[in-house]
Amino acid sequence: MSFSNLNLITSLVVTHIFIITLSNVLVAIPLNIYGFKLTWAAFSFPLVVVTTDLTVRLLGKSIARKTITFSYPLAIISSVLIIYFERNLVSIALRIGLASATAYALGTLIDIYAFQLIREKYSIWWIAPALSTIISNIIDSYTFFFTAFSNSSDKYMSLNWFEIAGTQTVLKILIGLVFFLPVYGILLTYIQKRIIKK
Repeated sequence: MSFSNLNLITSLVVTHIFIITLSNVLVAIPLNIYGFKLTWAAFSFPLVVVTTDLTVRLLGKSIARKTITFSYPLAIISSVLIIYFERNLVSIALRIGLASATAYALGTLIDIYAFQLIREKYSIWWIAPALSTIISNIIDSYTFFFTAFSNSSDKYMSLNWFEIAGTQTVLKILIGLVFFLPVYGILLTYIQKRIIKK
């Protein structure tokens, strides 16, 4: 791995860990929009999908995969610490922290392959990020809620995790398509112009 690639991957890993850590803090802050219950993390976590999709489009699958590989163990540590510092038991922090990091890794790895496959079939810029946003959010949400709450000691979450995951998935997809797809388009145009100027 070249020094420039190492610097690039380090920057991407720091970006991913920052977004994951911020999302783990914001997930504790509830938000109610037209009767739908969600958290502020629904607005921060989709940035991981935007970052991943831009990485695949501009730098390739290999760099994106390496970013996820290096980010995963740090995501576990970050997630566990944030949840523990919110005065949860170590066992709860470990389970939810592992669920958060695993959902991130699985969702983004699938996003990398889905994005590239869709991008190779359709040339219109917004199709690949839109469809990969849908796919990755379904995988991410259900992986997280299943791993964190299936047969957990929290009876409410244990009984209702599937329904809650469904609601969160729909809301995250809507937020991703309405707010973050335009962000992706703006960033893609800006970066491509910077590359052309160089």
